Amino acid sequence: MAASEESTARRPDPAALERLYRRYTRRKYVHPDPLEFLYAYSNPENREIAGLIASALAFGQVQQILASVGTVLERLGKPRRALMQAGLYDFQSMFADFTHRWADGSELAGLLWGARNVIERHGSLKACFESALEADHETVHPALCRFTEELVESEGCHYNSLLPCPSRGSASKRLHLFLRWMVRRDRVDPGGWDGVPCSKLLMPMDVHMHRIARRFGMTDRSGADLKTAWEVTCEFRRLAPDDPVKYDFALSRLGIRGDEDLDEALPSLLR
Repeated sequence: MAASEESTARRPDPAALERLYRRYTRRKYVHPDPLEFLYAYSNPENREIAGLIASALAFGQVQQILASVGTVLERLGKPRRALMQAGLYDFQSMFADFTHRWADGSELAGLLWGARNVIERHGSLKACFESALEADHETVHPALCRFTEELVESEGCHYNSLLPCPSRGSASKRLHLFLRWMVRRDRVDPGGWDGVPCSKLLMPMDVHMHRIARRFGMTDRSGADLKTAWEVTCEFRRLAPDDPVKYDFALSRLGIRGDEDLDEALPSLLR
């Protein structure tokens, strides 16, 4: 990694990060976060569908995100049963009036139809993803590329704004957030995809995490793209080799929750 001279003076303090993790990795700190919707589903086959929907809509103002995700999941009821019993036109009719920023009901219907076809072919979203993950893959990136390709191909088109395109160099923050929820298991991340090693996860890279990573001296790249996500993940691997995205949730609380200012909190995490 080519870090700037300014950023190399101080590095993240592992002990301080652990304290932050223990402090914030509790469900009482999840709201407002679309992750909270996953707790309603004890069955992993329902949870993975809810997670895909929640992560796909995780852009824009948080209150709008929560409202949109809540609307979709309420209309579906039991997600897996709803997907397997409905057709494309049913989804289009069910969500004809749906909008979330620039995405409309037709794109949401396409995502649901694509997920339904993937589940019909593989048995679950988990099985689809794991079928594309090879033991020699250093990260989940190749499997994620194939997973999204299957979703879009099953939808019958070549583009859906609700699905980022990791094969084109996008950081695909929403998809990596989805994987964090489904693969990790702790007091906030519910897990369910036990066949995917946490060590292969990539950091969900958005503007907020990019800013933190630059302050940590983990990258000097100006854009929050796939290369930046890889650089930052490599740095977090030094701290937590088996679980490089372990600190994502706790760090994302800084500057989002009103009880701790990001600029005031970050110096205490450096050594």
